[in-house]
Parts: sequence; C-alpha cells; structure tokens
Amino acid sequence: MSEESVESVPPQGGSAGRPKGLLEQMEELMAALNADLSALDADLQSAGGSRWASAEEGELG
Repeated sequence: MSEESVESVPPQGGSAGRPKGLLEQMEELMAALNADLSALDADLQSAGGSRWASAEEGELG
C-alpha cells in the first residue's frame, strides 16, 4: 500500500463533509458523559441512593 492511497481515503464523520477535530469529538463525548451521569444520579437519588452519598461524606469528613 502506497502513501498516496492512504492519503486519498476520505476521513469518516462530520455531517457537513468536513472531518471533526479531536477537540470537537472530545467535547461531544464529554457532553454525552455528563448527560449520562446526570441521568444516573437522578435514578440513584430517586431509588434512595442519597443515603450512600451521605455515608461517603461522613467517611471523608
């Protein structure tokens, strides 16, 4: 495989045909992770998970 064939492969991703930069990808991943963590936190608190948080705070303090 020559270098020319590697460079001619179009990058994947990017809805407008332009490749996403690494920073943009990381920002999207962080936003998705924050949303997932917020949903998990809400689920835990509605299921009585807040007692775990208060127990952990008691150990730290």
